[in-house]
Amino acid sequence: MLKCIIVADQTQTVQALKSHIRKIPFLELTGSFNDPKEALVFLKTKPADLVFFNKRSSPQTDNTQIRIFQLHAMVVLISSNKSLAYDAFENNAVDFLLKPVQYDRFLRAAEKAYKIKFPTEPIKSSAEISQLKGGFIFIKEATRLIRLELDDIYYIMGLKNYVSIMTKSHRIVSLQTMKQMEELLPARRFIRVHRSYFVALDKIINIEKQQIHVKDKVIPIGPVYLSLFMKKIMKISNH
Repeated sequence: MLKCIIVADQTQTVQALKSHIRKIPFLELTGSFNDPKEALVFLKTKPADLVFFNKRSSPQTDNTQIRIFQLHAMVVLISSNKSLAYDAFENNAVDFLLKPVQYDRFLRAAEKAYKIKFPTEPIKSSAEISQLKGGFIFIKEATRLIRLELDDIYYIMGLKNYVSIMTKSHRIVSLQTMKQMEELLPARRFIRVHRSYFVALDKIINIEKQQIHVKDKVIPIGPVYLSLFMKKIMKISNH
């Protein structure tokens, strides 16, 4: 895990970076600051591994600030000014990101920092990480289609011609079949464990006696689904 902070003076930039960070399992955001001086005070008592630094100022000022931040952490410089790229690398920044920062490019910079910090530890590919976090589907609720974040889903229970979807905050009843849900849900994140149940793999607490504990629910594993389920669980465990 890499502890990181954001130093940026634009709300839009901060929100975009926070969104990217939430999608990457090996990043932990510990602080966000508008003022570099406040960030430096924070780092003295709460060390971080990585600083995502965006500051609209002159190249010379940025160079000085990069060097100061590097006394505490690795630095990824972010700017809409392309001319800062050369200065960033001259000052040994981990990477330079041109605004607006796209997620795939942000992920590559984060992976580069991770490999510097943990050179012998394997890291999941960009494709694997992007498929394990984020994303959404649209489901039918009464007469409307509503957006449902995949990260919020714990399990889905089939009830004749409709399904009950348990999320982190409430239950949603949708007039869709289990077959339709199977076509909507990404197979890397959800698995059918019974003719009446799908579960989110990252929400499983434990597995015991052909039963899965998810949130406050105990879900049975059907005999037909047991072998495939265990193979997938063992594959995840070996990563």
